[in-house]
Amino acid sequence: MDVFGVIVIMLAGLWLFLPAMLPNSAAVVFGGGTPVDLGRSWKGKRILGDGKTWRGFFGGGFAGFVLGMILMGIALLLKAEDPWGYGGGWTVVCIVLSLSFGSLLGDMMGSFIKRRLGIQRGQKAPILDQYDFLIGAFLLTMLFNWKWVYSTYIEGWNILALIFLLAITLLLHRAMNIIGYKAGLKKEPW
Repeated sequence: MDVFGVIVIMLAGLWLFLPAMLPNSAAVVFGGGTPVDLGRSWKGKRILGDGKTWRGFFGGGFAGFVLGMILMGIALLLKAEDPWGYGGGWTVVCIVLSLSFGSLLGDMMGSFIKRRLGIQRGQKAPILDQYDFLIGAFLLTMLFNWKWVYSTYIEGWNILALIFLLAITLLLHRAMNIIGYKAGLKKEPW
C-alpha cells in the first residue's frame, strides 16, 4: 500500500462517517422543548437531562440524513460506480439513517452513563464525551449492516480509516465545542 492509497482510505472513512458527525451539532441548533426523558428520574437521578430533547433528536438526525443524501448525490454526479462506499438503493438510506440516528442514541447513552456516575450536565467526562456518538453510530449501523461496517472500517487496510476517525474525532470534538460556545449555543467550551 502506497502513501496515496493510505490517504484515500482515511479520507473515504471520514467522508462516509460525516452523517454521524453532524447530528450532535445540529441537535444543539434544533434543540429545546420537551426532554426525551420527559423530566423523569431513575434511582433518584435524571435519566438523561434537559439537554436531550425530541426536537434536537429529530432535527439533528434528519440533518445527518440530509447530509448523507447530499454526499451520495455528489458521488452520483461524479458518476462513481458505488456511491463512495454506501452501496446502492435502500442500503444507502439504511446506512445513513443508522449512522445519523445512531450517533444521537450514542450521545444519549453517554448522558445516561454520566447521570449514573453523578456527572452533571456540562461537566467533563473524558473519552465518553468524545466517543459516545461514534460508538452509537457504529453499533446501530452494525445492527442493520455489519458487513458494511466491517468492510469499510475494519477489514485489511481499512482499519486505517477507523484509526484516523478516532484521532480526528478528538480534534473535531474540541473545535466544534469551542465554536458552539463562542456562538452562544453551548454553556461550556468542552
